[in-house]
Amino acid sequence: MGQDSLSDMSVLDSQIREAYGRVVYSHKTHEKCADECLYWQRIIKNVQIWLSAITSGVLIYAIWGDTKEATIFGAVLSTIFAIVTAYTKDYDFGTIAEKHRETAIEIWAIRESYLSLIADIQIGDLPLEVVRQKRDQLVVDLKAVYKGCPATDAKGYAAAQKALKECEDMTFSQEELNKLLPPALRKPDLKTSPALPPK
Repeated sequence: MGQDSLSDMSVLDSQIREAYGRVVYSHKTHEKCADECLYWQRIIKNVQIWLSAITSGVLIYAIWGDTKEATIFGAVLSTIFAIVTAYTKDYDFGTIAEKHRETAIEIWAIRESYLSLIADIQIGDLPLEVVRQKRDQLVVDLKAVYKGCPATDAKGYAAAQKALKECEDMTFSQEELNKLLPPALRKPDLKTSPALPPK
C-alpha cells in the first residue's frame, strides 16, 4: 500500500471512528429512552389502579351514605381517571418503549459492524475501495433504521452520556473479560483492555 493510500486509509479510519462513536451514543440513547418510557408506564398504571380503587370506594360510600360531598368527590375522581385513561390511549408508553428497544437492537448490529470494520482497518488487509463500500453500506443501513425509529430526547441522551462516560458501560477491564472468556482465550498478561477502540 503506497503512502497516498495509507494517508487516504487514515482519513477513512478517522471518519469511521467518528461515525462509530455517534452510533454508540444513538444505541445507548434509545436504550435509556426505552427505560424512561417503561418507568412512566409503571407510574401511570399505578395511578390508574389507585384512582380506580379510591373512586369505587368513594362512590360506594356516596350511595350508602347518601352524602353530597362524597358524590361530588367521586365524580371528580372519575373525571381524573377518565382523563388519565384517555391520555394513555393516545400516548402508549409501553408501545413507545418497545419501539425504542427494537431500534436499539438494530443499531447494536450496525454498531458491531462498525467495530469490526475498525478492527479490519487496524489489521490492514482491506483494500481502500472495500473499506469505502463497507462504510457506504453502513450509512445506508443506518438511514433505514433511523427512518422508522421513535424520536429521542435530551434526557435520554444525558442518561446515555452518563452511562458511557461515567459508568463506562462499554468498557471492561482485562480481569472482567477473562471471566467472560473460556481459559484458552484469556490474556492474563494484560492488566487492562478497552472493549472498544479509542474515539
